Amino acid sequence: MLADSDTRWKWGALTAYRIQPDIRLDGYLLRGRATPTVRQLDEVGARADSLREIRGVTFLEQMKDSVRSLDRTQYDVVVLACVGGAVQAMLHGLAHAWQGAKSRPVVVTGYVGVVYEKLADGLLLRHGADVVLANSRHDADRFREVYRGVGADDSSVVECALPFLGGDRYTGHAADSGTGAHDPYTVVFAAQPSVPESRADRTYLLRRAVEHARKHPDREVLIKLRSKPGEHTTHIEELPYQKLATKAPGGLPANCRLVYGNMGEVLDRTDLMVTVSSTAALESLHRGIPTAVLTDLGIREILGNHHFLGSGCLASWDELDAGHRPEPDQEWLARQGVAADGTYEKAFDAARAKVTELRTADALPPITPYYTPRTAPGYLPGILARHGLDPHGEPVAGYADAPEETGGLRRVARDTVREAARGAYRHGVQRVAPAIRRWGQL
Repeated sequence: MLADSDTRWKWGALTAYRIQPDIRLDGYLLRGRATPTVRQLDEVGARADSLREIRGVTFLEQMKDSVRSLDRTQYDVVVLACVGGAVQAMLHGLAHAWQGAKSRPVVVTGYVGVVYEKLADGLLLRHGADVVLANSRHDADRFREVYRGVGADDSSVVECALPFLGGDRYTGHAADSGTGAHDPYTVVFAAQPSVPESRADRTYLLRRAVEHARKHPDREVLIKLRSKPGEHTTHIEELPYQKLATKAPGGLPANCRLVYGNMGEVLDRTDLMVTVSSTAALESLHRGIPTAVLTDLGIREILGNHHFLGSGCLASWDELDAGHRPEPDQEWLARQGVAADGTYEKAFDAARAKVTELRTADALPPITPYYTPRTAPGYLPGILARHGLDPHGEPVAGYADAPEETGGLRRVARDTVREAARGAYRHGVQRVAPAIRRWGQL
């Protein structure tokens, strides 16, 4: 399994175990901006039998070696748990590495959470995998529509669910702690690294959480953060809440604090989940915890909360301050793969069957992504070059050995794109070659 961030590691590892519980899982962390720390991996809680940080071209060499055995492959399944561009690069690289092989592993990919932006872009970058997992019936329908819309094969799309849903069902507040007293009513605000982006909006959300704590001194308000200062996540966090909290007027009240840790463990003590659009909302809804998706900043695509239209969960801090507890729409939950009716374990049956069918087939067809130098000559070369591959998926000479600290990787990638531009001119593609060349000038 190849992952490039903490959340994608969580999704990839748990997906592998959902597909086949009794496996040996070798984990590879794609070296880059969002490579998770040991603390982040521990917090996620998804284990692997081995773990290695690696460059994309080195991973491809490893996968090439895995099919050189005459009798069988070293790996049965490869899970690509990366951002779309990295998935596309690995698909082209694997297609090149496994060219002519008598057998190869099944390639699986998908999304780590709610798909609320770049639907077509992200999906077409994932096309070419044997299995593209959709986390709900809603997503599966949309995924197939996109593939059909460009005339691409949609048979790879398989409906399942998010692999990290689970935990005890919420039975209501006032669980006796054993001392005759009841635990505090706990409100959790699940912060997101990049939603919203502006200082004003993030300061506003923090202020409202603090005000909620002051208005309800009998409640505990936890601001759940994804990463500590200096750590990186799937999305870049320009204005971490830790810094904003130090400037909160009057400081944080005694019943309001910043917390880290595994989301499942935090949900064990949650009575009300509040967020803008975090996937934590789906985890919370799966367990039957009252969940509010904030409308304070509007219901906008850029925030992702438009995904929750019809859910019954949309609410403002004013409404929550007044005691409102959202009631989710059951039909919406069913379409979103939340499986609040107890059928969650069956959600992965189709994925297991599909992977087993492919894994036991006499032979698998070559990997054929929709994007090729012919269908996307002004887009694909730049994506591949960022991962040390030429426009045909072949590793660029010298990329694997280029020292990162001296900018060697960037220079090799830049030179590769420039050569792609020259080739485009030679083949008469004058309109797209300038776009390729501009990327090479970065």
